[in-house]
Amino acid sequence: MAMRHFLSLNKSLLSSPSNSLSWLANFSSKSSPYAVKVGIPEFLNGVGKGVEAHVEKLESEIGDFQKLLVTRTLKLKKLQIPCKHRKLILKYAHKYRLGLWRPRAEPVKSK
Repeated sequence: MAMRHFLSLNKSLLSSPSNSLSWLANFSSKSSPYAVKVGIPEFLNGVGKGVEAHVEKLESEIGDFQKLLVTRTLKLKKLQIPCKHRKLILKYAHKYRLGLWRPRAEPVKSK
């Protein structure tokens, strides 16, 4: 019974393309629409958990944010970044490449 209802729901969604697009827009998993220029400092501050202490080292050795996204663990190990921080950097770099995570914009503080 439930399967029949599910199949009829799918058929109705697929039959009218305009209806399916509006439904899909409501349940999107993308982050908020604001655009933030992401560099190495913004990325590491977004990760947090002490990783931001390595900003100067990574900017001087790697230089470019796109290079950081494809950096391997041995390169980070040679830069003497601790294992816990390497794991966090690589985990969030992978999520960023897939579009599943972005660093948050700093909220404007009202005085």
